[in-house]
Amino acid sequence: MNRIVLENCGKINPEDIEEYIGVGGYEALGMALERKTPEDIIKTVKDSKLVGRGGAGFPTGLKWSFARASKETQKYVICNADEGEPGTFKDRLIMEGDPHKVLEGMALCGYAIGANTAYIYIRGEYQLSIQRLTKAIKDAEKLGLLGKNIFGADFDFNVKIKIGAGSYVCGEETALLNSMEGLRGEPRLKPPFPAESGFLSKPTNVNNVETFANIAPIILNGSDWFKKFGTESTPGTKVYTILGHIKRPGLIEVPMGITLREIIYDYAGGMSSGKFKMAQIGGTAGDIVSSALMDAPLEYQSLQALGHNLGSGAILIMNETVLVADFLACCMKFFVHESCGKCSVCRIGTKQMYNAFKRMEKQEAYFDELETIKELAEELKLTAFCPMGQSVASPILSALKYFGKELALGVNPDRKREPVTRENPNIVLNYS
Repeated sequence: MNRIVLENCGKINPEDIEEYIGVGGYEALGMALERKTPEDIIKTVKDSKLVGRGGAGFPTGLKWSFARASKETQKYVICNADEGEPGTFKDRLIMEGDPHKVLEGMALCGYAIGANTAYIYIRGEYQLSIQRLTKAIKDAEKLGLLGKNIFGADFDFNVKIKIGAGSYVCGEETALLNSMEGLRGEPRLKPPFPAESGFLSKPTNVNNVETFANIAPIILNGSDWFKKFGTESTPGTKVYTILGHIKRPGLIEVPMGITLREIIYDYAGGMSSGKFKMAQIGGTAGDIVSSALMDAPLEYQSLQALGHNLGSGAILIMNETVLVADFLACCMKFFVHESCGKCSVCRIGTKQMYNAFKRMEKQEAYFDELETIKELAEELKLTAFCPMGQSVASPILSALKYFGKELALGVNPDRKREPVTRENPNIVLNYS
């Protein structure tokens, strides 16, 4: 058995709670309420070494312990179901394929941290996910698996759905909280972190869909069972969406530590056309890697040692027909559109870099354009207000590392920048 999150997808009817119960669904919750303390649950999750699957890779059990430590009586659990990057849709398919597994994981989290109310923040475009989760919540409430006195225990847990408008930055947890409170979807200054002051200023734990879908199997089978999958430093599996110039695009769940070569040739059926040139790992804000990393283990610590991040779980495979400058211009166009505008380094920097890559496509970039782009990307990484803005640097710096020579072909060594004068202010105006 190599699947944990997608184990039931395609095997059971996701709209029939009886089928989920028939494969062991809600056993982990029942067992936890009958025999485990909240501290036991947090210890098991900590021991499993599960890290958040949303991209940051923060230890899940440690995150839960922060909210558990709060003395507030009102706490919240929030499931981040807002996938905003092109090519990333794994959480949607998890919710559509096995909605009760997500709900059970959320209830276990609520029991562990002492929360009785939960929300699923989901983008409005995910209509089928919303429909199935809504039905799943109602069905679970009818059987006493959600709502009041679950399994006859002194534990209430209510789940509500909050539909978002579809903003990339609202995938960042504090921007998500702002959106839920009816405010503009902009990130908040941290600290305080959500575990201390989150939704409505109350202690809040936010995890994404894939993270919650791992919880019930871990509680039911134990941390040692979970650590049989993946690598020693990052146990478990990872759900990826694989796209691009491959024969079999789609959704896969594979052990942590698998290589890019195995994904392309064992799971995706090989290249659909041309030769492998590069891959973007982790969505539009992910790193661009060359064939030099074909055999690098895809897991958080190994990639960080190489200066890269695993990201949220989208892998885009590209052949030699894709020009790096053209692809980066597409990435920057997305970020220009999705920047919330709160900090100028993101609002203006993304536009400047988009313009630079468009000049490179026409081989009209300024003589110092590559150095300027690198400086801008490093400034974004260091000074952007939120992780979303900081991550804009990832595709650029990694592309410069592996494809600097190709990008240099877009530079015109004779093209100098015009000085900004009163008579020629358009240069500055073009930055906004």
